[in-house]
Amino acid sequence: MLDKTRGLAVDCVAYDLEDSVTHGRKAEARHNIRQILQQPPPHGIRESAVRINGVHTAWAEHDLTAVLQASSLDTIIVPKVHRPSDVCFVADVIRHHLSKRQSGDTATIGKPPIKLLVLIESAKGLTDLSAICKASPYLSGLIFAAEDFAMDLSLTRTPSLTEFLFARSAIATACRAHDLPSTIDLVCTSYKGAEGQRRLEEECFDGKGLGFNGKQCIHPSQVDVVQKAFAPSQDELQWAVRIVTADLKANQHGRGAWTLDGQMIDAPVVGKAKNVIIRAEACSMDVASAKQRWKGQEPE
Repeated sequence: MLDKTRGLAVDCVAYDLEDSVTHGRKAEARHNIRQILQQPPPHGIRESAVRINGVHTAWAEHDLTAVLQASSLDTIIVPKVHRPSDVCFVADVIRHHLSKRQSGDTATIGKPPIKLLVLIESAKGLTDLSAICKASPYLSGLIFAAEDFAMDLSLTRTPSLTEFLFARSAIATACRAHDLPSTIDLVCTSYKGAEGQRRLEEECFDGKGLGFNGKQCIHPSQVDVVQKAFAPSQDELQWAVRIVTADLKANQHGRGAWTLDGQMIDAPVVGKAKNVIIRAEACSMDVASAKQRWKGQEPE
């Protein structure tokens, strides 16, 4: 199963040492994951991550010691983060083992520092988001763990996900406030058949509307739906290119606000359009063709 992951085309593959591994097989799992991560990184995977056990367990430090020397490791995912000290503990262990790599001297070391993603899955974690976001310069994002959060608050998950609205909004807002690039939404537990795919797509667009820019997948069949949902649509790309092209011309004439298709365009709208183009380029969309098509766009 681990070998099959190398054939995926995804932003991040996360190898798990926590909930999916029984207590008696932790050491075996560490060995297997380290073997996978000692191989050259696959072409289709941008980031290889390992979810360790929580810092409150006896396994977390053993997990880190085992996987940190793996040559293809990019990110450590820290579960059950309730307070900033949970993040600091992991960051300190990484610095101890990889002091040169964590120094940030990428040109000399040849690799960027190990990044951290943390799972928010409790009321304590949610109420301390600001401090958690400031806990380490290696922190690159937050992930919402809905099932553990529901257990902590004695909630029942429903298809509408309204019981998670406050938590999800708070997490997405905290990431943006602290300039964390990754805002990862909850797992969709339905993935089989047409109904599972429909539910997944609905959850993706719902999360995107709250400010998330990615979603956890638990099966390869979910990847295409998630990537399509979170990438800009062709209509969004065309809109963004028209806005940015026309804004350059508006600026040349000293116009800070103008209209397009009857809608007022000002700095916030232009900023959004620029972000759409950045995301489209990251998704390998044909931005150049769109720019060529709309090079004559004028502000109204």
